[in-house]
Amino acid sequence: MQVSIACTEQNLRSRSTEERLCAGGRGVLAQGGPGNGGHQPPKGARGLVAVAGLRAPGQNLPHIAFLLRESTGLATGMKYRNLGKSGLRVSCLGLGTWVTFGSQISDETAENVMTIAYENGVNLFDTAEVYASGKAEKTLGNILRSKGWRRSSYVVTTKIYWGGQAETERGLSRKHIIEEIVRAMTYVINQGMAMYWGTSRWSAMEIMEAYSVARQFNLVPPVCEQAEYHMFQRDKVESQLPELYHKIGVGAVTWSPLACGLITGKYEERVPENCRAAIKGYQWLKEKLQSDDGRKQQAKIKELQPIAERLGCTVAQLAIAWCLRSEGVSSVLLGVSSAEQLIENLGAIQVLAQLTPPVIQEIDALLGNKPNTKKESRA
Repeated sequence: MQVSIACTEQNLRSRSTEERLCAGGRGVLAQGGPGNGGHQPPKGARGLVAVAGLRAPGQNLPHIAFLLRESTGLATGMKYRNLGKSGLRVSCLGLGTWVTFGSQISDETAENVMTIAYENGVNLFDTAEVYASGKAEKTLGNILRSKGWRRSSYVVTTKIYWGGQAETERGLSRKHIIEEIVRAMTYVINQGMAMYWGTSRWSAMEIMEAYSVARQFNLVPPVCEQAEYHMFQRDKVESQLPELYHKIGVGAVTWSPLACGLITGKYEERVPENCRAAIKGYQWLKEKLQSDDGRKQQAKIKELQPIAERLGCTVAQLAIAWCLRSEGVSSVLLGVSSAEQLIENLGAIQVLAQLTPPVIQEIDALLGNKPNTKKESRA
């Protein structure tokens, strides 16, 4: 299954280089099942040691090895949700490739990470044509080809807009993607190249406009919006998207649950040499971390530590589970650079049930940034 995510050219003209890298495109395509119009799927990863019920390749018990290879998630506790109000079921934790695939980590590590994810029930893999100048998509595709997993057992999402340097290699024109966005996405779906489509970093008004166009001209409406969401970036996902979810069925696929690593606490004293803030082209992230706001946020992270210890988890696991509890969130994309990091992050599923209303209220009081809107929590 492939899902495509798109964005309007009008919005993109004002986007900075930093935002383009983060967004990875403004349209999302989701692929799945046989008959994908010849589209190449993304690459993957392999596994290590498991924590909190998670398993890595080579450590599977004989009677559940087959289940793990088929990515059912039955033996690992993975939870699945509908993508928005569509019929597509996606793992509540997905694997993203921004910064890592084709850039920060080797192809071998990428395959290792992807294998661990798949065998622990992850069925959603996200990429974009702009990630690592196209290398991320190729890495993902090569891994999926080599693994030979059933095509109907996983979902690939990619984002489109920035494809290359030539005039015909960017944008959402018929030459690059096909004409006007909603009609273009409908065409892609009708041709069997994707099954669903969504948006990335669109405003609520733009999403409603796309939905209205689809209904007016009998086209296919978007089913999801990809949005940044973490403890220090809350307003859109908690204030705007729930209304869209209830009114038109658009769910949220969120990214950067750890605020580009800030919430892990690894930037407390300095910026490590092997982290993304030290990578060429990500100077903006280093400056953001070292700003006054960045230091204040790191102080908040320290205050979260006692809550995490009380729940028997790491702050990173607490932060990811906190994202999963939000209404309308279909899946949270993880960005990892090692198998150990992935296994820790997948452990957030075990924490979700412990986020009771009193615990959420305690976290909200600590953060002091809860949007002024009515919303529900989900466990």
